[in-house]
Amino acid sequence: MKKGPFLLICFILIAFETSQAQTKSLFNGENLDGWHVDVPEMDKNPDAINPFIVRNGMLVSLGTPAGHLITDEEHKDYRLEVEYRFADEPGNCGVLVHASTPRALYEMFPKSIEVQMMHENAGDFWCIVEDIKVPDMVKRRGPKKDWGITEGKGRRILNLTDGTEKPLGNWNSMRIECFNDEVKVWLNGELVNHGYDCTASSGQIALQAEGAEVEFRKVAITPISGLSE
Repeated sequence: MKKGPFLLICFILIAFETSQAQTKSLFNGENLDGWHVDVPEMDKNPDAINPFIVRNGMLVSLGTPAGHLITDEEHKDYRLEVEYRFADEPGNCGVLVHASTPRALYEMFPKSIEVQMMHENAGDFWCIVEDIKVPDMVKRRGPKKDWGITEGKGRRILNLTDGTEKPLGNWNSMRIECFNDEVKVWLNGELVNHGYDCTASSGQIALQAEGAEVEFRKVAITPISGLSE
């Protein structure tokens, strides 16, 4: 083999191995170490259950009572890979990036940008006391006069595609890349959203309990030095 192609192959292998070595699972398959629960109902009701459990090696959001499972650490410039499925009935859930102030919206949601997982709406952005821009803002967010980041405002930004989710009971693969002030989202290998001028560029990561049972078999993070194409 000529020296040039051989060196190129070596470089690719080293880059791949380095990337793999940097990837870290945020869920150890046994317990919720590295996370903390924020569920308002648990504050006032001693009989309220924790809606986040580990079952058969998977992280499970039972859906109720409503709240969030939040990483203890903050993260910046990363790729987040999540594999999830609705375990029984279709419903709502989401991944929150750049999360910070707890219960900033409706005394429930932490300040953040939500990447929606709701069945048939996966990939939408929801602005939660943080903001983000996308192309075709009026088409995808509604009239500009209604935009906002607090209660009663136009906080939803529609995703780019339909039909990217797998049939119920099957595993969906979501990839979220956060770099500087951009957030880019793929679902099952298809680009479904790309926002820029985000008002936050770092923070915690959170998973929701929002009415439906959802199983997670992968929640892994990798540092990145730029966004993928």
